[in-house]
Amino acid sequence: MKRTGGAIVVRALEDEGIGLAFGIPGTHNIELYDALAKSTVRTVLVTDEQSASFMADGAWRASGDMACVNLVPGAGLTHAMSGIAEAFLDQVPMLVLGCGIRRDTRRAFQLHDVDQMAMVAPVAKATFRPEDGSELYGTIRRACAVAREGAPGPVFVEVPSNLYLFTHDVELPPVPDEAGPTASDVPTPDEALLVRAAKLIGEASRPLLYVGAGAANAAEDVRALAELLEAPVSTTFQGKGVISEEHPLYLWPGFGESAPRFVREVAAECDLTLAIGCRFGEVGTGSYAMEPPTPLIHVDIDPDVLGRNFPADIALVSDAGAFLRALLGILGDEPRDEDTELRERIRSGHTRVWREWLEHVGGERVTPAHLLRSAQRVFGTDAVFTTDSGNGTFLGVECLRFEAPRRFLAPVDYSCMGYAVPAALGAKLARPDLPVVALAGDGAFLMTGLELLTASSEGIGVVVLVLRDRELAQIAQFQDTATSRRVNSRVHDYDLHAFAEGMGVPFLTIGADEEAESTLREAERLADDGTPVLVEVTIDYARRTYFTEGVLKSTLHRLPFKDQVRFVGRAMARKITG
Repeated sequence: MKRTGGAIVVRALEDEGIGLAFGIPGTHNIELYDALAKSTVRTVLVTDEQSASFMADGAWRASGDMACVNLVPGAGLTHAMSGIAEAFLDQVPMLVLGCGIRRDTRRAFQLHDVDQMAMVAPVAKATFRPEDGSELYGTIRRACAVAREGAPGPVFVEVPSNLYLFTHDVELPPVPDEAGPTASDVPTPDEALLVRAAKLIGEASRPLLYVGAGAANAAEDVRALAELLEAPVSTTFQGKGVISEEHPLYLWPGFGESAPRFVREVAAECDLTLAIGCRFGEVGTGSYAMEPPTPLIHVDIDPDVLGRNFPADIALVSDAGAFLRALLGILGDEPRDEDTELRERIRSGHTRVWREWLEHVGGERVTPAHLLRSAQRVFGTDAVFTTDSGNGTFLGVECLRFEAPRRFLAPVDYSCMGYAVPAALGAKLARPDLPVVALAGDGAFLMTGLELLTASSEGIGVVVLVLRDRELAQIAQFQDTATSRRVNSRVHDYDLHAFAEGMGVPFLTIGADEEAESTLREAERLADDGTPVLVEVTIDYARRTYFTEGVLKSTLHRLPFKDQVRFVGRAMARKITG
């Protein structure tokens, strides 16, 4: 049967269960968009392709369903590269459906003609280019399988525009086969290593669990293991919610120098670390200032991460859920006695942290911890929060409390500014049943805030909190400590109210702590009707996050002594001289 290239590609997307495609149409993929118009795939027109890749990223993180990015050749790809790289380093599966020049004319100097495969290869899990119409369907299906299997990531498929232009005589499967990896494709732990690991865990008096987003689909097993072992649980930033953060054994996102004292003390008393579905990356470890109690058992689906930054006594390549189920089967179902002293130390530690965070509520600006606690009280514990590179991420990491995974969406290892707003749109489209709140710094908002126009046009009811201090706050704090001088870290001022009017979205303000809850409730009411809301928050960054304090301290201590003296001396001299 003859089909256009666009129809073949769309059939592959539908059979893969891809429901969202973000992008901007161009001359090279007109036929694709024509086929999409009759499809179950929802197309979303963005204002910039960078946002398209962030939206696809947010859609997967919130729902576990992969999304597609539709790109024209050349500039479409280079604009989207930031979001593709974010997905690559944060291990987010994504189908980047690029378009290529015509390859049937042999003409040189075509419009948009650059080597896209070479450009995207360093930040893609794999790249594909079908050469014939008969290869289109299978290439898309194979690319999606690669994106999802093992350690997930973005894949790039370049479809030459001539394959879209013409019809092809192809036979497609009459019944869609199941998308995603099957049970037989999921890596399971080596039995001998598993038995060794179980023996070490059973002998430990107080094991520490360190759990990442790789265990997001095994949250119940994580909780069961923690309760069986009476083990404190720390998570990575992306792993927030893999165990309920109200659970009496939940410790903190991280346990090194960037964590409160009570967390460091509890972790230091542990005599084994079981790390599951995590990589010990620079950001999550607070610049590697985190020493896992030994012996270390490291479990991850990606063999390349095992023992990479911290030597593992036992390294197991396995899907987190498969490992946890097998381990629980060996350890049995007889839990250890409840450690009331441990649980009380954790409870009182969290209480003390909250008391310190909230001691200055009622000042001239909005206290971050009060704002975020109010937001979760208003929007509920199931609400999804997206953040931007900088203070918003670290405040969210520390102050937000989640009872399930896929609720905290942050740009971590690539740490790209401009993530929060478009990721919130993608998350809301993928999970329309959940409230979605974006925490955007006023500098990062300038990069992708125009996507509120997309939200308004598409009826996407997200709440965007612009944390307004008129500085690049995280960098300004680093500059204060390292150099006692702020350089180019003050954000050019702008009228956010006028911006909201231009985008056609309601505008609210929170100028003091006592305004937070009532204003957020008004934002919730508007968003529930499918209206995006922009809220300007006069934020108080006077108190640094534990993360910022820890990173500054650990980074300084790792420098050679003479450079420590130089940095400290310069900073002190500038403070004295003004």
